[in-house]
Amino acid sequence: MSNILYKLTAVIQERKHASAKTSYVAELLTKGQDTVLKKIAEEATEFVMACKDSRIDGTKDKIVAEATDLLFHLMVALAYHELKIDDVLHELERREGVSGITEKLKRKES
Repeated sequence: MSNILYKLTAVIQERKHASAKTSYVAELLTKGQDTVLKKIAEEATEFVMACKDSRIDGTKDKIVAEATDLLFHLMVALAYHELKIDDVLHELERREGVSGITEKLKRKES
């Protein structure tokens, strides 16, 4: 896997302490969780629309661009909650080989 996720995590962590006047990440985090979550909702909608548009025009560039924006903003939300992409990757590893149906049943039992 590319090292870029770890590099981006480090940049986001660094920018958490920057001025909101000079850093987009700091600006989002300063405005609070609701602003970050609204941005994620916006990016998720744009991703969905790019996927739908791709079925019409056959291009995938917009899907990749919107997925990139969504992933970035998810990582900002993780940072807001003092989490990192490693936490998500470890959970993906934990779930590897576990059926989605089995995973859902385990959650209902908890």
